[in-house]
Amino acid sequence: MSALATATDHQQAGGATVQRETSHTRILIADDSVVSRHILDATLRGWGYEVTAACDGEQAWRLLDSADPPRLAILDWMMPGMTGPEVCRMVRNRRQEPYTYIILLTSRNQKEDIVEGLDSGADDYLIKPFDQHELKVRLRAGVRILELQHQLLTARETLREQATRDYLTQVWNRSAILDLLRREIARSEREQSALGLIMADIDFFKTINDTLGHLAGDVVLQEAARTMAASLRPYDSIGRYGGEEFLIVLPNCNREQTWKQAERIRLNLNATSVAIETRSVSVSASLGCTSADHPVSSSPEEMIRAADQALYQAKRSGRNCTIYQPLPLSAPSRVSPLL
Repeated sequence: MSALATATDHQQAGGATVQRETSHTRILIADDSVVSRHILDATLRGWGYEVTAACDGEQAWRLLDSADPPRLAILDWMMPGMTGPEVCRMVRNRRQEPYTYIILLTSRNQKEDIVEGLDSGADDYLIKPFDQHELKVRLRAGVRILELQHQLLTARETLREQATRDYLTQVWNRSAILDLLRREIARSEREQSALGLIMADIDFFKTINDTLGHLAGDVVLQEAARTMAASLRPYDSIGRYGGEEFLIVLPNCNREQTWKQAERIRLNLNATSVAIETRSVSVSASLGCTSADHPVSSSPEEMIRAADQALYQAKRSGRNCTIYQPLPLSAPSRVSPLL
């Protein structure tokens, strides 16, 4: 159940049905009147809402601008420091998600006042003194809107994941990992830091497909991707470049660090076996790596070309090994631990 969902409990009391609405929605109430705040607080808590109170507009804005603000707000129009409409404008100018649903409380009932309040960014308004039943209905409308927005954001995030993730292995897809590489190169140039790149290729993958079938090959790819991803630092990135090839981006890694990370990945893969029906399939990979050391001045194409050439050399050298290719391009060399 969503955090915005509401439920209704029915209790029998002397033959009559008592209805109590419960909700986990947090509501901010902002009013400089102690009496009004207490009445609102008691009313909302009685309906099951979680309540946060502010005594003026500036405190209300600080709460709404916090890391985890309430999603619903009831603001009095006239408050010291900042008025309700001013707080509304500040919230809307922030343009952050998820949305904050705002109801203004006001004693003004002229049409131009209502227009001014809504124009400031408020979603609804109530005329003081407000009717509790009317407030409950308007809050329900706000909760429904927030729930719909939550569903839309969830759907959007799902679509974003589908557009950037490889369906089989759940690592970044080709376009996403290339975009990440471009961004990391730009960041490295700004910060004058090193950047490492690894291209990994699963050894004898065609043989696995030919002898055990493509479904077995899919399982091997999934397990290899999981093993490599688990070998990385939280800020490294891995994506499926194509077929059985993976591209790994290593921020702040120079030649030595890139080679060590590649070797770590290779050894972890080499220790991996995949259970397929009654068989256990060993996994190994050939890795080509390069790095743009400080200061960075390379393109994605140059780095990929160097890593690809090193990978090709690793395959020719018997597979299940790591080759480093420096930038600018020069003759590739088999690298032992760089100490």
